[in-house]
Amino acid sequence: MTAHVENPNLNMPIKKAGIVALTVTLILCVLTYQFNLSMVTPALPNIADSLNVGVDQVSQVSSLLLLVSSIAGVVLARWSDFIGRQRALVIILVLMGIGTILCMFAPNFTVLMIGRVFQGATGAAFQLCYVILKEAVSPKKFGTILGVITAANGGVAGIDGYLGGLLSDNFGFRSIFVVILIVGLIAFLGVKATVPKGRPATTTGKMDWWGALAIAVVLICLTNFVSTGSADGWLSTMSLIYFFGTAISMVAFWFIEKKSESPLFPVEHLKSRQVWPVITTTLLTLSGVFAVINFSIVMLSQDKTVGFGLSAATTGLLFLMPGAIIGLFSAPLSGWIAGKFGWVRWLRIGLIINIAILLVIALMWENQWVVFGAIIAMGFTYNGLILTTINGLGVIQAPDEAPSALTGFNGAAFGIGASLGIGLVAPLVAEGTASGFSNAMWISMIITIFALVSSLFIIPKPVKKD
Repeated sequence: MTAHVENPNLNMPIKKAGIVALTVTLILCVLTYQFNLSMVTPALPNIADSLNVGVDQVSQVSSLLLLVSSIAGVVLARWSDFIGRQRALVIILVLMGIGTILCMFAPNFTVLMIGRVFQGATGAAFQLCYVILKEAVSPKKFGTILGVITAANGGVAGIDGYLGGLLSDNFGFRSIFVVILIVGLIAFLGVKATVPKGRPATTTGKMDWWGALAIAVVLICLTNFVSTGSADGWLSTMSLIYFFGTAISMVAFWFIEKKSESPLFPVEHLKSRQVWPVITTTLLTLSGVFAVINFSIVMLSQDKTVGFGLSAATTGLLFLMPGAIIGLFSAPLSGWIAGKFGWVRWLRIGLIINIAILLVIALMWENQWVVFGAIIAMGFTYNGLILTTINGLGVIQAPDEAPSALTGFNGAAFGIGASLGIGLVAPLVAEGTASGFSNAMWISMIITIFALVSSLFIIPKPVKKD
């Protein structure tokens, strides 16, 4: 007799053998998003040369994708509650395919950017994958497999970025989109074959599109406030316009949700300590740690005056690839431990250790090998432990009547937090001075302390017993 685990929400049994195929499919779906970032980034100079645009303009290739993916993560993940997970993933992959084809044959920069808008739909892929996983496997398996998918969301041990550079150098940037299209096609076939059909039994009503529009305006204004504020000053005219736009649209979103019969996000749950501290902890964690790993240390390592004076390739090998490799192994282990030890408790432990590591960096940032050792350590604490637990909490803490709502908002907090963290330290790092780099490291550490404080407010959601 074939053993299986029950899917409590869709009431569909999934055989244990099928869980492996489902996991592979979900990883491929996540990689369609990750590859659109990691593989395309090294090709930005080639895109600028090929399409005759400036370096400042070509930066929009990544920033636009991040913005659209934040919106898609909130809207499309919630839509899946009404149309079903499989159908939502199919729509996402079809949109991604259309965008990828546009990018492959883009005659100019405008068409390329339109393609990137379509590709931004993949931002909902990893939120959806986490929800599908929770509905498809037992709680014992959930943590470990979630860790595997989280590791995939960080890339393929840095190899994907290196491969993107090789393809760009030898065949041009369009060849990267050929690879992405192939991965997307395989993922599409996998979704049709392995992802359960149907929708959660707890979902009633219809999609709240007015709320979706309001939250889209919130995210657009907030993202532009962060980018404009860091570049032109937080009190500049445009920064203030985006700030007030964010505030007004947030108020509008609140009132729309209060009146909606099936809101995009049940705002009454924002008062609950099962929900709001998860979002703020994610936001603050990304603001603190992401800026150090993916910006401050990268800039420090290549600075020839007070930094290490390394090349871009050496920087990637020393300070980016090791953490990604360690995350491949530590994320599944962290998910397994969190399932047994407690997701909130394991997150707090990770944050405490990570703060200690950031303190070492803040005190000894001038020592290249101390920084290298700290990055190795954060491969476990951040890439594995912290990212796995905050992703998991975004799923298991969600309100029952909107099972994917918190996952989408938590995903948006990833993007906003990363942008905010870089925006706060960028002016200091841009000084290119010892005091500038030092202050940037201290600010990031202080923000991470606030993330720990925020995590202390999280109340674990009671686990329902079958």
